Order: sequence, then structure tokens, then C-alpha cells
Amino acid sequence: MLTLQSKWRYLVMILGVQLVVMALLSREGYHKRVTYFFQILRKLEASTGPGIGGSGLSGPSLHNQTGRDVYANLSLLGKAQTTEDNLPYCPKKSPLVGGPIHVTFPSGLTLAQVERKNPLVVRGGRYRPPNCEARHRTAIIIPHRNREHHLKFLLYYLHPFLQRQQLNYGIYIIHQEGNYTFNRAKLMNVGFREAMREEEWDCLFFHDVDLIPEDDRNTYICDAHPKHAAIAMDKFRYKLPYKSYFGGVSALTPQQYLKMNGFPNNYWGWGGEDDDIGVRVSLGGMLISRPALNVGRYKMIKHKLDQGNEINPRRFNMLAKTRHTWKQDGMNTVEYEIVRREHLPLYTNITVNIGTEKGLTPHTGKSQSQTPVTEH
Repeated sequence: MLTLQSKWRYLVMILGVQLVVMALLSREGYHKRVTYFFQILRKLEASTGPGIGGSGLSGPSLHNQTGRDVYANLSLLGKAQTTEDNLPYCPKKSPLVGGPIHVTFPSGLTLAQVERKNPLVVRGGRYRPPNCEARHRTAIIIPHRNREHHLKFLLYYLHPFLQRQQLNYGIYIIHQEGNYTFNRAKLMNVGFREAMREEEWDCLFFHDVDLIPEDDRNTYICDAHPKHAAIAMDKFRYKLPYKSYFGGVSALTPQQYLKMNGFPNNYWGWGGEDDDIGVRVSLGGMLISRPALNVGRYKMIKHKLDQGNEINPRRFNMLAKTRHTWKQDGMNTVEYEIVRREHLPLYTNITVNIGTEKGLTPHTGKSQSQTPVTEH
């Protein structure tokens, strides 16, 4: 005799097949039918209890009554189309978006498991909706060094989070080579240039590796002004710490980014660069856009300050000079050397030598344009 869970899954499968057939037969009715389908699913899920979607990891630990499983219902999308011809545009508001997401950090998670959970993600960490044409093209830029433990959790949540929003997206990890002092903002300048060389993205999200979004209504698309997305972190008790704060996760169009001359290159170590960027937004004649507090929520993966990323003692003095330095230090002066480029299953990894405060490290001494790129 079939259990309630088995019956539910069988019904979902039948409804999924019907949805695909209807979508293929009619472009005009696509939005209404998809929306109606997921209204039915939400009612079924509410009547049968949380957790039926199945995470494939730690069972109930990824579910509770305050948020849903980020992978719920994504398997119903089916396989990617073999041709892009005649696909309807995705709805302006994705019917897959469901609101709060329950975030935990299950032990034993591996990148191989994340890859299996995201079968529609292709080489380089790229994704596009299988049954409609995305309205937005977003690149995620993640500065990184020695944070592999955090990275696997971010990828576990971020891939389905972005898929729920029906985005055409790519994820770029910008990895700083060597044990020199970390420079987050300079790595993001590198990420901007290298991502735009690969594709004409219309929005770029600059994303700390230790922040997990908790609500998929926090759309990863750009606004009319530079957007600060991570306005309510758990470490700040889900409140904005101060009005000009621009840290954690931010989003800019290429035009906005260049208008403020990108990010500063001279903040070595922890602190200061977020505030400098916030000042640059104002100096560029723009405002800061933010989502609602109950939407722009993030959970931080707890960690200690990294070796090589000690607090920058000069940050306040540097901030005081931003008004005079922003046009001379930024995207127009960034220098680096590509060490390795790898198009991996879940992301594009770009390992880069950004040197030290005195310039590129002595063993290279080359500008980025002089250095060949190694493809994998």
C-alpha cells in the first residue's frame, strides 16, 4: 500500500508532465499555468507537512516551520531544452520563489553532493532556465582564499536560490594566490574585469563566501542604483548596523561600477573597503538601493579572522582621503596576473596574483595583459 509521501510524489510527477506539455503547446499561457501549478504544490506541501521535497543530506535537519527547503520542487523543471528557439520569456516574477529558506550547515557535505543536487548547472558554474528565456543575466563574484569549507555551503544554497529566480547566471571564485595580505576589494575588481571578458553580464553581485541568503525574494538582479543586498545579517541581529553600510553582498550594473571607478585597490587586510565603496557610490552621484529588512536576510558561517587578513590599522586614515583618491585608485589602475583559470562543474575558478602593497610580487613583475591565461 502506498504511503502518503509516495502518493504525493506520484501526484507531483503527473502534474509536472502536464505542465511541460501545456508549456510547449502554448507560450501565452505559460506564466498562468506555471503559477497555478506551484500554488497547488504549496497547498499540497502545507497539507502533508514539511520535508517531503527531500534534501538528500541530513533529512529533517534542513527543514523547519520557519523556512522551506531551498531545493523543494526544483526537480520538476525537467531537462534543459536542446534548442533555445521559440522559448517564451520567463515570468517577470518567478513562480518558483517561495520566501524564507531554512539554512543549516550539515556535517559531511561535499562538493560532489552539491553537484548531484544541481544537474542543470553546466561547466563553469553556469545555468539558464530550461523552459524559458531568462530576463536577467547575473554574474556572482566571490573573493576567496582558504575558505573551501565555507564555499561548499554557499554553493549548496546559492545555486538553487538563483535557479528559483529563473536567472541566467554564472559563479566566479576569485582566488588570491600566495600568503600575502588579503585584499578583498582588489579581488572584486579582478572578478569584474574577467567576468565581463567572458560574457556581457547585465548585473554583477559581489558576494562574501561566508554569507548565505535566507529569503529567495531577495532577487539577485540590479536596481537603478547600486544595491546593498545583505542588510540584515544574523550577526547584527538582522538589523542594518549603520546607514552607510555597504558590506557583505552588493550588486552593480557594469555602468554603475565604472561610474564609481570600481572598488579601491589599496585596502590590504580586514576593514575599511566596504565604507570606501559606499562613499564612492555617493561620489559617483548615485544612491544606495536596499531590499526590505525581512527579505535581505543572511546567515553568516561563523569563523575566526584569517591569518593574512589582520585588521588594517590604516583604514580610517585612508577613508578620510577617499574623496581625493577615488578617481586615481580603482578599476582604472588595477594590476594583476592570471595564474590559472579553471571551468569547474560548480563555478569558474580564477587564481590570481595581485601582489602586495608595493605592487606585483617580485617573481612575476608582469602586468595582467602580458601574462597568458591557462585554460582547463
